[in-house]
Amino acid sequence: MQTAAAILIALVAVEHLYILWMEMFAWETAGKKTFGKSLPHELFKPTKGLAANQGLYNGFLSAGLIWSFFIENPEWSSNIRLFFLGCVAVAGIFGALTASKKIFFVQALPALIAIVFVLISK
Repeated sequence: MQTAAAILIALVAVEHLYILWMEMFAWETAGKKTFGKSLPHELFKPTKGLAANQGLYNGFLSAGLIWSFFIENPEWSSNIRLFFLGCVAVAGIFGALTASKKIFFVQALPALIAIVFVLISK
């Protein structure tokens, strides 16, 4: 179970690194491909700074999950993982409620599944 939990955590971390890249550095290209149906194309340029700010927050989530792999104390590693996965899940649920239901499946559900695996592997 610990291996499965670690793989799921790594996947969530990589996903948020991708989101960081897209929102901070590729908002007007990859961002348009991802959010082009929900955001008018003329708004991508003026919202570039806002997207970059969101990307930075996604980077912090990813950094916290990656950090958890370097914590030697198993209890603290698990606690840090649960905290950052919980942050991802809450952000995904909020995004699903306020922006697009798809966000639940892309962001919150993987984090919730990882939380279950972390708790089972304790």
